[in-house]
Amino acid sequence: MTFDTSQSSIIYDSARRGHPAVEELRQVYQYRYLITQFVRRDVLTRYKRSVLGIAWTLLNPLGMMVVLTLAFSQIFRFGDIQSYPAYVLSGLLAWTFFSQVTTAAMVNLVWGGGMLHRIYLPRTSFALAAVGTGLVNITLSVIPLLLILLVTRVPMHATLLWMPIPILLLACFSLGVGLMLSTLAAFFPDVSEMYQIFLTAWMYLTPIIYPEEILPEYLRFLVTTFNPVHHFVKLYRLSVYFGRAPTLDELLIPTGIALSFLIVGWLLFTNKADEFAYRV
Repeated sequence: MTFDTSQSSIIYDSARRGHPAVEELRQVYQYRYLITQFVRRDVLTRYKRSVLGIAWTLLNPLGMMVVLTLAFSQIFRFGDIQSYPAYVLSGLLAWTFFSQVTTAAMVNLVWGGGMLHRIYLPRTSFALAAVGTGLVNITLSVIPLLLILLVTRVPMHATLLWMPIPILLLACFSLGVGLMLSTLAAFFPDVSEMYQIFLTAWMYLTPIIYPEEILPEYLRFLVTTFNPVHHFVKLYRLSVYFGRAPTLDELLIPTGIALSFLIVGWLLFTNKADEFAYRV
């Protein structure tokens, strides 16, 4: 397409456009302020009409911890767990981050899809905003986690300084999964509803409310080998609850999983992003 004027000639050639994945990265950087505003909006409006406001970010994981502790601690009686509430909460925070980010990535794209018809913005903005909101929530949730560790007399070690590493890897993994799910949801809206059912099963197949040692050998192999979330929950728990640094395998495996899902998710999403305006 060529536009000729008396002053200059402006030529647009779509064939000269870079790879969609690279172009999306450039656009994300240019629209970084918009993404931060999405995060700010999500954090402030989520509890806007609530009396306790953002304090629910702290109370939600505590409430879930109490329910799970009452329901399962007396049933299973795990003798080798020093503090069941701290054990549950440390795994629950990692799981909640993953489930909220991946769900929000889909919902934000579907419900915010109308914006794509009116203005231009990077399509990954919705998923990136979901990750940003999740990072704010999990950072605030560290406060009740440390409180529970203190109350239940679980020793706090210097490995708490490792906490940002599993959170960062979990964020990359969640973003990759969220982008994959968003791509599917744009073409098949029922995916978001089916995913909620799948999440419930996935949670109970992840050692969050129970130690992996109680599983039968064959099931333990499947969970520890083919359940990617398990590696991130375990890595987060090592620094917080068990108070030790991860081994090389415990660090490299989730790192490889996170980067693989992020790259595949980014490529899949950006290659289909131009079609979203006609689908959502």
